[in-house]
Amino acid sequence: MSKIRPSKGAPYARILGVGGYRPTRVVPNEVILEKIDSSDEWIRSRSGIETRHWAGPEETVAAMSVEAAGKAIADAGIDAERIGAVVVSTVSHFSQTPAVATEIADKLGTNKAAAFDISAGCAGFGYGLTLAKGMVVEGSAEYVLVIGVERLSDLTDLEDRATAFLFGDGAGAVVVGPSQEPAIGPTVWGSEGDKAGTIKQTVSWDRFRIGDLSELPVDSEGNVKFPAITQEGQAVFRWAVFEMAKVAQQALDAAGISSDDLDVFIPHQANVRIIDSMVKTLKLPEHVTVARDIRTTGNTSAASIPLAMERLLATGEAKSGDTALVIGFGAGLVYAATVVTLP
Repeated sequence: MSKIRPSKGAPYARILGVGGYRPTRVVPNEVILEKIDSSDEWIRSRSGIETRHWAGPEETVAAMSVEAAGKAIADAGIDAERIGAVVVSTVSHFSQTPAVATEIADKLGTNKAAAFDISAGCAGFGYGLTLAKGMVVEGSAEYVLVIGVERLSDLTDLEDRATAFLFGDGAGAVVVGPSQEPAIGPTVWGSEGDKAGTIKQTVSWDRFRIGDLSELPVDSEGNVKFPAITQEGQAVFRWAVFEMAKVAQQALDAAGISSDDLDVFIPHQANVRIIDSMVKTLKLPEHVTVARDIRTTGNTSAASIPLAMERLLATGEAKSGDTALVIGFGAGLVYAATVVTLP
């Protein structure tokens, strides 16, 4: 017989508060068109994007995270020192170590909270939410802060016609804590590594070691290009539309609800055409509010779902207690979907 004492966590977990931060600089499509041969009409028709936010020098990954997390903690109505763990999903924090989560935990005033980063691309928020739910129910933390944050403008090739217009910057955060009833459903998640090449970084960091700059891509002025995100647009589109709709349905089934029971649909803000196609495939009723935050925020990867959630609640398009389906999908290719009760 085991001598290990059983854990004493909460019976269930829920999202208690949400916060977001968008950089002050708003970038319209006209700025993107300065370096690519395209048009505002083409960008809007292909992606739905009208503007995006780009971070300034002071709006670092850590700084944006602290702003968003502070709002989420206040929204949850708790003190920062009660946060037991900080989980940060990002692919754009360029210091390999230490984890940016440790800096964020300290700046927020947590009491030596566990802190770590995860890399799961655009599915990162879903991964972090799942980890947070486990910690609260298992008992290793009473409250967990989950942050999705990106400075994708740092990883954008402004001369790449296929991706230059896609990406934006920002941070979204939620506080997950104890609940007396189910409020975060089972997660349907996974990966398809055989398709990893469809979304990737153009050049690995090790190519920038001294003496290893040969054959690196250069820009129109002959300067070596910084690594950027590239993708095979059509392949990603087909995968997202057909395969992720199946995953979304599996998440509904796992939660024991149908699309008629939904109030809100918050997919990763990758592309309006993908979002609209998923709505059609899932046959969502007209009463379901659909997040289309990408129009003014762009694709912010791990930050896109919490940012969209925060905006829906702030504008009144969604309300506390609504049942929402969230799904993230992206580089890896990885995905995560679950049903939640909105804070």
